[in-house]
Amino acid sequence: QVQPVESGGGLVQAGGSLRLSCVASGRTFSTYAMGWFRQAPGKEREIVAAISWSGGSTYYADSVKGRFTISRDNAKNTVYLQMNSLKPEDTAVYYCAASPGTIATTPRYWGQGTQVTVSS
Repeated sequence: QVQPVESGGGLVQAGGSLRLSCVASGRTFSTYAMGWFRQAPGKEREIVAAISWSGGSTYYADSVKGRFTISRDNAKNTVYLQMNSLKPEDTAVYYCAASPGTIATTPRYWGQGTQVTVSS
């Protein structure tokens, strides 16, 4: 079992950058694929990016390709989301999630979320 805890959200102007971090407790972190999801007001939750347990495979939503980068440090039980060239439409609550398998596996454990607000 792992318990993700996100941090790093905040208010940023359009064009700016933020780095989200997710620390997951549990000795089996390195066996889980990890993903970042987001949910904007009035919208369904959507996947933003995902990374395999080894870091060798990644996935990005079309809306963030070329702007966001997901990475992980298994020695620190941490996954990151570097967000550059932020746009107002990136405003959402961002959630970190752990999947027991590949990046295509439905997440089993979720964090509480961190708010990202991008002003125009």
